[in-house]
Amino acid sequence: MKIRKANVLDGRTTTNVYIYENKKEEYIVVAIPDIEWSFLVRYEEETELLQKKLFLSLEKAVSKEQAEQLVGKLLYWVHEM
Repeated sequence: MKIRKANVLDGRTTTNVYIYENKKEEYIVVAIPDIEWSFLVRYEEETELLQKKLFLSLEKAVSKEQAEQLVGKLLYWVHEM
Protein backbone atom coordinates (compact mmCIF):
# COMPACT_ATOMS: atom_id res chain seq x y z
CA MET A 1 0.00 0.00 0.00
CA LYS A 2 1.17 3.50 -0.81
CA ILE A 3 0.10 6.68 0.90
CA ARG A 4 0.12 9.96 -1.00
CA LYS A 5 -0.83 13.47 0.07
CA ALA A 6 -3.32 15.65 -1.80
CA ASN A 7 -5.19 18.88 -1.26
CA VAL A 8 -8.75 17.63 -1.28
CA LEU A 9 -10.91 19.81 0.92
CA ASP A 10 -9.18 23.16 0.55
CA GLY A 11 -5.97 24.59 -0.88
CA ARG A 12 -3.99 24.39 2.37
CA THR A 13 -4.79 21.16 4.17
CA THR A 14 -3.35 17.91 2.83
CA THR A 15 -5.25 14.66 3.04
CA ASN A 16 -3.95 11.10 2.89
CA VAL A 17 -4.78 9.13 -0.26
CA TYR A 18 -4.36 5.38 0.15
CA ILE A 19 -3.53 3.25 -2.88
CA TYR A 20 -3.60 -0.54 -2.56
CA GLU A 21 -2.58 -2.85 -5.40
CA ASN A 22 -3.60 -6.50 -5.64
CA LYS A 23 -1.37 -7.92 -8.37
CA LYS A 24 -2.80 -11.42 -8.15
CA GLU A 25 -6.37 -10.29 -8.86
CA GLU A 26 -5.24 -7.36 -11.05
CA TYR A 27 -6.90 -4.38 -9.42
CA ILE A 28 -6.06 -1.23 -7.48
CA VAL A 29 -8.15 0.38 -4.75
CA VAL A 30 -7.87 4.12 -4.15
CA ALA A 31 -9.35 5.54 -0.95
CA ILE A 32 -9.65 8.99 0.62
CA PRO A 33 -11.11 8.47 4.10
CA ASP A 34 -11.48 12.19 4.86
CA ILE A 35 -14.21 12.47 2.23
CA GLU A 36 -15.45 8.89 2.72
CA TRP A 37 -14.59 7.94 -0.87
CA SER A 38 -13.03 4.87 -2.48
CA PHE A 39 -12.75 3.47 -5.98
CA LEU A 40 -11.73 0.14 -7.51
CA VAL A 41 -9.62 0.24 -10.69
CA ARG A 42 -9.21 -2.88 -12.81
CA TYR A 43 -5.97 -3.26 -14.77
CA GLU A 44 -7.78 -3.65 -18.10
CA GLU A 45 -9.72 -0.36 -17.87
CA GLU A 46 -8.90 2.19 -20.55
CA THR A 47 -7.52 5.51 -19.36
CA GLU A 48 -10.23 7.69 -20.94
CA LEU A 49 -13.06 5.63 -19.48
CA LEU A 50 -11.33 5.47 -16.11
CA GLN A 51 -10.89 9.25 -16.13
CA LYS A 52 -14.63 9.75 -16.69
CA LYS A 53 -15.59 7.24 -14.02
CA LEU A 54 -13.23 8.77 -11.47
CA PHE A 55 -14.55 12.26 -12.15
CA LEU A 56 -18.21 11.21 -11.86
CA SER A 57 -17.51 9.41 -8.62
CA LEU A 58 -15.41 12.19 -7.10
CA GLU A 59 -17.79 15.02 -7.97
CA LYS A 60 -20.33 13.44 -5.63
CA ALA A 61 -17.92 13.98 -2.74
CA VAL A 62 -16.13 17.24 -3.66
CA SER A 63 -16.65 20.23 -5.97
CA LYS A 64 -16.13 19.91 -9.73
CA GLU A 65 -12.92 21.93 -9.62
CA GLN A 66 -11.46 19.75 -6.87
CA ALA A 67 -12.59 16.60 -8.69
CA GLU A 68 -10.83 17.70 -11.89
CA GLN A 69 -7.57 18.30 -10.03
CA LEU A 70 -7.79 15.03 -8.13
CA VAL A 71 -8.49 12.91 -11.21
CA GLY A 72 -5.18 13.93 -12.77
CA LYS A 73 -3.25 13.11 -9.62
CA LEU A 74 -5.04 9.81 -9.06
CA LEU A 75 -4.48 8.66 -12.65
CA TYR A 76 -0.78 9.45 -12.35
CA TRP A 77 -0.48 7.56 -9.05
CA VAL A 78 -2.47 4.57 -10.32
CA HIS A 79 -0.35 4.29 -13.47
CA GLU A 80 2.90 4.43 -11.51
CA MET A 81 1.90 1.33 -9.52
